[in-house]
Amino acid sequence: MKASKVDEKNFIWSLTLCHVLISLFAISLASCESFNYGQALSQSLIYFEAQRSGHLPYNQRVNWRHHSGLADGLDEEVDLVGGYYDAGDNVKFGLPMAFTITLLSWAAIEYGEQIAGAGEYGHAMEAIKWGTDYFIKAHTKPNVLWAEVGDGETDHYCWQRPEDMTTPRRAYKVDENNPGSDVAGETAAALAAASILFRKIDPHYSRLLLHHAQQLFEFGDKFKGKYDESIRVAKGYYTSVSGYKDELLWAAIWLYKATQKDEYLNYVLKNAYDFGGTTWAMTEFSWDVKYSGVQAIASMLLMEEKHKKHEVILKQYRSKAEHYFCACLNLNNETKANVDRSPGGLLYVRQWNNMQYVANAAFLLTVYSDHLLAANQTLHCQKGEVAPGELFAFAKSQVDYILGSNPMGMSYLVGYGPKFPQRVHHRGASIDSYKRNMGFIGCTQGYDNWYESPKPNPNILIGALVGGPDNNDKFSDERRNFEQLEACTYNTAALVGVFARLNNLE
Repeated sequence: MKASKVDEKNFIWSLTLCHVLISLFAISLASCESFNYGQALSQSLIYFEAQRSGHLPYNQRVNWRHHSGLADGLDEEVDLVGGYYDAGDNVKFGLPMAFTITLLSWAAIEYGEQIAGAGEYGHAMEAIKWGTDYFIKAHTKPNVLWAEVGDGETDHYCWQRPEDMTTPRRAYKVDENNPGSDVAGETAAALAAASILFRKIDPHYSRLLLHHAQQLFEFGDKFKGKYDESIRVAKGYYTSVSGYKDELLWAAIWLYKATQKDEYLNYVLKNAYDFGGTTWAMTEFSWDVKYSGVQAIASMLLMEEKHKKHEVILKQYRSKAEHYFCACLNLNNETKANVDRSPGGLLYVRQWNNMQYVANAAFLLTVYSDHLLAANQTLHCQKGEVAPGELFAFAKSQVDYILGSNPMGMSYLVGYGPKFPQRVHHRGASIDSYKRNMGFIGCTQGYDNWYESPKPNPNILIGALVGGPDNNDKFSDERRNFEQLEACTYNTAALVGVFARLNNLE
């Protein structure tokens, strides 16, 4: 029996509709993609071992790395062996290193049980202690902190593995005559936060960390000044654009959490206005700008009954914290008061290493949503009330974007998933492993033979969060594309707690 034209048209229409429905179903499945957050957590902690400087321990898991920087501080007659390289170069910058340890410590404070449940608590504590051990060494006198080893300008002339470094390793300090309140404050915050973690497992070490934290805070507060005015080689690499007042508030609030001493809380309250804590409305949280972190913690203090007597000032802090969270959610009235987003939904703050702001936002949103939930409260935005679950859902969307739910179908966490960056802008990862090739690789040889090579890196920098795509979700996997391909310790540090929290949902 021959089909009519109408039947043919109906058949074709039905077939087309079927294809459309299948496509929509596939898109729906992609948007609901499930990720292995436990694996991401494990990988994120492996990354810190790749960034270690100094004499590597017997249980080092990143076996393409070897000992490096073993003479750091020698010319200045101080032991500065250890610590972390901040990114893909071989300089030890104190300010971002300290922020990394503060973030890791905060993650373990908030989500220690979840990290332990994933079997990663020991690795998290090792990552933190690798930093705090170094800060203890670097704080040689009450008013002296060694805040940088090496310098960006000479380091960037060479493309060498850390094991082969031939660039100058001069060490730079801040002291009474050359102040650095920002780096002293951030280091104090890191040590104070870490002291909370070590209180039960190593009380003596905890007290030692707290002793150094208190001295550093006192030093930073008494001799005020920006560290990059004293250590000018830091300018252009880790310039303290926000100044030092946010770090002093940050240090004080962490010292309060570590000691419960009113003197530190009073510092945060007394200096709330003059230091910008209750006046700066921010749209970022970063190694340089700590205001949103201070404001969030102050808001969480307000949720506790014992702090109701300080509610006038703490509510002012909360107002600014809410501005930040509402900016991330695009719920402030003015467009310029919100954080931009890419077409794919990624928070977009600026071109260079944008993922640091995304990761930091995801962490703050996650922590704050949990505290709101526990206090049975909501977030107050100009465009309406927001339930805690909505904050957490948005944080999850940013993490899922990072792990592969994005227009490029790319995981920006190196080593995770089937598709991730192969040419990370990182000296050690891009050059043949020292363990496999112990021959010396010189300064220009590294550039000629490895940096310029179109081949994938010989070593996978597992757990590194690269700078990420542009504001149109585009990404170019080329080693020279440092704005998108360089990874930093403080990028990944912010994700540790969020991965643990997300993994706990499964």
